Amino acid sequence: MASQIIRTALLAGTATGALGTAPAAAQDSTRDTGGYYELDPLYFELRDPQAGAADRATSMYVSGFELERARTGDLKDLFAGIASVSVGGAIPVAQKIFVNGVDMLNLGVTIDGTAQNNRTFHHTTANAIDPGLLQEVRVDATVSPADAGPYALAGSVVMETVDPESLLGEGRDFGGNLRLSYGDNGETFQRALTVSGRTGGLSMLGYARRATGEDYTTGAGDEMGGTAADLDSWLGKVAYQAPTGPRLEFSAHQIRDDARRQFRANFGGNDDFLRGYDTTRSSYSLRYENTAATGLWDPSVHLGYSESDVIIPDPYDSNGLSWTGSATLMNTFNLASGTVNAGYDYRERFGEYDSPAYAEYQTEHSRTHGVFAQARLDPTERLTLSFGARYDWQEFEGVTGKTVSQSGASGNLSASYALTDGLTLRGGVSSIFGGIDIEDNYTYFAFTDPFDYGTLDASRARSATVGLDWQRGSLKLGGEVFVTAIDDARGGGENFDFESKGFNLGASFGWDSGFARFTLSRSNGFIDGDRAESYALLDFGAPLGTVMAFEIEQDTRVDGLRVGGGLDAAAPHDMPSGLQDLDGYGAVNLFAEYVPPQTDSITLRAEVQNLFDAEYADRGTYGGDYAGFETLKEPGRTLSLVAVARF
Repeated sequence: MASQIIRTALLAGTATGALGTAPAAAQDSTRDTGGYYELDPLYFELRDPQAGAADRATSMYVSGFELERARTGDLKDLFAGIASVSVGGAIPVAQKIFVNGVDMLNLGVTIDGTAQNNRTFHHTTANAIDPGLLQEVRVDATVSPADAGPYALAGSVVMETVDPESLLGEGRDFGGNLRLSYGDNGETFQRALTVSGRTGGLSMLGYARRATGEDYTTGAGDEMGGTAADLDSWLGKVAYQAPTGPRLEFSAHQIRDDARRQFRANFGGNDDFLRGYDTTRSSYSLRYENTAATGLWDPSVHLGYSESDVIIPDPYDSNGLSWTGSATLMNTFNLASGTVNAGYDYRERFGEYDSPAYAEYQTEHSRTHGVFAQARLDPTERLTLSFGARYDWQEFEGVTGKTVSQSGASGNLSASYALTDGLTLRGGVSSIFGGIDIEDNYTYFAFTDPFDYGTLDASRARSATVGLDWQRGSLKLGGEVFVTAIDDARGGGENFDFESKGFNLGASFGWDSGFARFTLSRSNGFIDGDRAESYALLDFGAPLGTVMAFEIEQDTRVDGLRVGGGLDAAAPHDMPSGLQDLDGYGAVNLFAEYVPPQTDSITLRAEVQNLFDAEYADRGTYGGDYAGFETLKEPGRTLSLVAVARF
């Protein structure tokens, strides 16, 4: 494709600097690369069948090293090198994710094609995910193509779990790995086992992880109550690959966090205000595709179900259940100049609140049917276009039994043009119908009679981005400006207008024995045209300001030893009058990874996070703009040891 002439988008984490071999895309990728994982995500970009399409120009592909680092960590570790993705909340149950300043609740989030984003208690995350079971992660920021599905208002987050075949080398029918890690701050011990096997075209995988620990201390040496690790996660996957190309795959995974947390899990505080949070999130996927199809008949089918269950026994015996059922029927028309994806999709969303304080369950329920078509074409050698449209019909039923029907069209256009062999101009626009969203089920008490759901309007997101990428040798520079405006967004029982706008910058440089990347993102959130604070932006954005990330890795002269580090930083950010300005911070992280030259089946890694004991709450964490508010601080200096054995 034309955009592959200079495919950088490095501000989004897709820098393609030269580091020699590329990592395989799975947990056992070190078999092909002498034991190493790399910061350069080029391999993952090339695995994307739509790589180089105009709508992928701002996509962020998580690198092999970032995936490996996060396997015994969390989502903050997964996105640590990408400034335009902020993860606040410090512990998995509370982590909220923002892409270009927009809460991930407003993006289309899928795992193995199954829609996620189940709305739940606003003091917990709607997207608790164990990075240890992930094989590939891509974030498509701002502009949404039509085949991203309904509710992808400001982009998408696409995650794929580990394939059974990816852990098996040529001619091997059984394999896996064992991971052990220990972090001294919080005395957190983690163990994870992955086992994979195949016979003929049938392959299977099982994964289990357990993490336990104590409360950690902040950079100031204060114990942060309610932060002890107590997490279980598992994944099961079965696939059948026919020699002629058809593939049928089923996957199921679950993550559970059951511990005493702060009274409001995403707040700071002390041990006097802890209560139990039992949170379980599950996802199931069944899909069919033909991996060998090349012509006009290239069908795929997906059925999925995801669920979030939050139980808080004290003091009100509060129980919130939410789920999403999804189905997609699609055909890809493979043309000489590109592809066209067309089909039908369905989303059913449900939220329920149950407590003895109420005589009966309170529920909200929506069903959305949609048809779509998305073209990705190369009209000329230098020009790449992506454009599409969809139409959705939604039926929404509220707590009172009131039913509201809405429908609307969505459209998008993206273009990438190589001005020279080293300079590319790119941009895109989209207008997306959002309907009426399911609310936080812990707030359903506010929507009983005489509330009239008919007063709520259907939301619509309008997004635009324009940017430039430049490359000379292994040096790559890029930047873009972006804006997402969601009109008639739902805030409880009312509508309001939300907007996030800003810019991203990035640079990367690769050399024979190393790689470095710097990214910077600045965004501001607005409500009804005015800059807003954390509470007003809740579930839509956060006052992020300027966030920066730097990462570097380097081979040493010691055979098998690689070292590196990174910087997680934010600049001071002025807030509107009456609010507290946000302080800047910087946390330095270092690592050393060793693969014994005699064998690539063992990897040892030592990490120091927050080397200089900075006391801070990540910019995506709630409440830093309120004077006297106790935010959920990040851990202070933490030494971690990780051992991986592959078999």
